[in-house]
Amino acid sequence: MKNVICIEGVVGAGKTTLGELLAKELSIEFFQEPYIDNPFLDKFYSNKERYSLLSQMYFLNKRIEIIEEASKFNGCVMDRSIYGDYLFAKMHLRNGFMTADEFSLYQSFWEKLISARTNPLLIIYLETTVDNAIKKIKERGRDFELGVEKEYWTSLNEEYSNFFNEYNETVVLKINIDNMDIRDNEEDRKLFFDIVKSKLKELSL
Repeated sequence: MKNVICIEGVVGAGKTTLGELLAKELSIEFFQEPYIDNPFLDKFYSNKERYSLLSQMYFLNKRIEIIEEASKFNGCVMDRSIYGDYLFAKMHLRNGFMTADEFSLYQSFWEKLISARTNPLLIIYLETTVDNAIKKIKERGRDFELGVEKEYWTSLNEEYSNFFNEYNETVVLKINIDNMDIRDNEEDRKLFFDIVKSKLKELSL
């Protein structure tokens, strides 16, 4: 995925907001994660064992569509990557929301997608504490997220942290956003843009 920038991080990290701002700053397209259209997502949060596989398969199918659409552009910013999708499924297996057979089915489709794609140019990983992520989740007020127990977000954050501490197939730019208000603070937003542009310059984009 030449010239594709993926924004990664746990739920509540601010991927969509920062992705939109960055795409506008770089004058490229932005592709948002299709959570609104997922008919299984709200059901998943109330019955994780029943709807985990269905919800993740829906996201994976949509991810394929987004990647195909993104390939038509010279550059774009993507809200979450295919690796983020896999981390959710892996965490669901570890926590008992998916059975081993269900995860194996999911993984077989995911691996086919991986084998047919090229790596993104850059992954921007937004590091944040669970408490700050939960604060943002409450502020935006999506009903299906508000009742989720803290342990779920903690487990997801650990999965992300462990993965990006070892991942080396794509250039990863880690930015800790706990003390940054990129959406509303002009200085913080400029700092974020400068950090990203500096990394892109290293990559000759």
